[in-house]
Amino acid sequence: MQLEDYFDVWAPNDIRIKGHRIGIHDVLHDHLVRELTVEELVQRYDTLSLEEILAAILYYLQNKEAMTKYLEDWMEHCRTWEREHRKQNAEFYEKYRRIKEEWRARKQQGSA
Repeated sequence: MQLEDYFDVWAPNDIRIKGHRIGIHDVLHDHLVRELTVEELVQRYDTLSLEEILAAILYYLQNKEAMTKYLEDWMEHCRTWEREHRKQNAEFYEKYRRIKEEWRARKQQGSA
């Protein structure tokens, strides 16, 4: 089996683990940024096999330059989406912020 056989390329910016909705970016972000070990990744992604997780990591290592660019583009897409979502739902986020502040204030009063 070729390493590429572990993945479905839905678009240039959307690579998924074959047979799953989990993107290679999910596994790599958790491993590279959040520094989860392979064992922790197996627990977190319990529908993926150890082999599939290792394939994602190996694919990254064998294609480091392209995959680094892929991950940077994915992170920028996430930031852009969040900015737009917050803009389009400003009222909701303001209400959420107020509720969170009130909850923290009550929590502090309870521990004082």
